Amino acid sequence: MTAGESSGSVVRRILLGSQLRRLREARGITREAAGYSIRASESKISRMELGRVSFKSRDVEDLLTLYGVTEEAERTALLSLAKEANLTGWWHSYSDVLPGWFQTYIGLEGAASLIRVYEVQFINGLLQTESYAHAVVERGMKVAAGKAAGRGGRPAKVSQGDIDRRVALRLERQKLLVSERAPQFKCVLDEAALRRPYGDREVMRGQIQHLIDISERPNVTLQVMPFTFGGHAGESGAFTMLSFPESDLSDVVYLEQLTGALYLDKREEVAQYERAMAELQEDCPNPADSRDLLRGLLQLT
Repeated sequence: MTAGESSGSVVRRILLGSQLRRLREARGITREAAGYSIRASESKISRMELGRVSFKSRDVEDLLTLYGVTEEAERTALLSLAKEANLTGWWHSYSDVLPGWFQTYIGLEGAASLIRVYEVQFINGLLQTESYAHAVVERGMKVAAGKAAGRGGRPAKVSQGDIDRRVALRLERQKLLVSERAPQFKCVLDEAALRRPYGDREVMRGQIQHLIDISERPNVTLQVMPFTFGGHAGESGAFTMLSFPESDLSDVVYLEQLTGALYLDKREEVAQYERAMAELQEDCPNPADSRDLLRGLLQLT
């Protein structure tokens, strides 16, 4: 199974869920009634319609019957979509170190045709060198373990094996940017992310040089928001916008938090982030000037 196929399964799950929701609403059937028809709860129907769970063929068949879908070609198409939606993603082999809430994001990331990112804390994961990623992951895991101990719990053990596995997962994700079906990747990095050290001097020098190199790729647009600009449109913090080739799938804004993530897809909410991203790109030095800024930082590091 290729990364593209397994990433596509997440998109298919969301597409199938949205089609089932439209069919249910067209019939005026409540989620509670739909859940009863397949011996499940209302919340199970909600999760199915959001594409958050896998689909059993029997459940989809029963729901299609309830929703009055009797035409054989339409039923077959939707049942095939359910089968494709249940493909296991490549990232499931990292489930021992991968939070459940992040699995959906990896699938969406892999299926996107355009990824737009604003980062302020550290370099975006798709652009990190192995050494820098190791420093970020190690720091993050140790902070999380310390917080668990501070809340009165037993301090979590941070093993070198877990750190290495998480770094390996990040490096696997990065293959997306150099694949045959690489998405357009547009990234704005706040200067704070470049000046905040993770690892020693050589790690930071290697990371900045990598940014200079990868910014030359035709599918990568990298810009730096300098301190000298002052306040800007990214004041609310880091965010990621994902756009997909499928016309039925709306853009998604991903906001990562300490213990989970938010996925925004309402048109008015996405539009606000789209405006913020456009302003950031407009206010930043252009990609060539941003490379010059990176070269200047490299000399100072």
